[in-house]
Amino acid sequence: MPGRQPARSRRTTERKGDVRERAILDICETLLADKGYEAMTVGDIARGAGITRGALYFYFGSKQEVVTALVARTVEHLWERSRATAQSEEPRQAIAAAMRRTVELWNEHGLVMRTAIDLSLTVPEIGELWNHTADLFITAITAVLERAGVQPGTEPAQASAMARALCWMIERTFYHASQESREKLQEASMTCEHIWLTSAGLAA
Repeated sequence: MPGRQPARSRRTTERKGDVRERAILDICETLLADKGYEAMTVGDIARGAGITRGALYFYFGSKQEVVTALVARTVEHLWERSRATAQSEEPRQAIAAAMRRTVELWNEHGLVMRTAIDLSLTVPEIGELWNHTADLFITAITAVLERAGVQPGTEPAQASAMARALCWMIERTFYHASQESREKLQEASMTCEHIWLTSAGLAA
């Protein structure tokens, strides 16, 4: 019937577009490892994705936009993997699961995470993404602390303030550990887990 074919064409185009965007983001992550943010160019990204510069500009307006989209994809994975932390009924298990997922993501995408942190103060879009992600985790950590018996509130010894401090401590610890080795990431996880358990009054 008239009108159906354009709808199918649009869906096909969207699927191809999703595949192309994913290829652009994947090669961007590879180039971050090979060249670093400053050295890589739009031309490098386009060549790596097997498209022209003009075709790349159909999807992204600049190198910065590509990296911002890559950070957005990565932090979405981070939050998806850790969402259960806020829903778990047992604080010890929630903390262990959160740190395990954090190690996994830093092992897989540590370079993107470090780039996000490095650019968060100078690229507003990345800074907004990173701070929003931190807020989600602060809320999740707060819920775990409160379930463990920490008093709700924003005073220094209360759950919300402790959660904020824990979130940024975990970020800094993993940032530095990821520059060294997977073993250091595991050590960072154990350290952060112990501090979180201690804050929750659950340390052995």
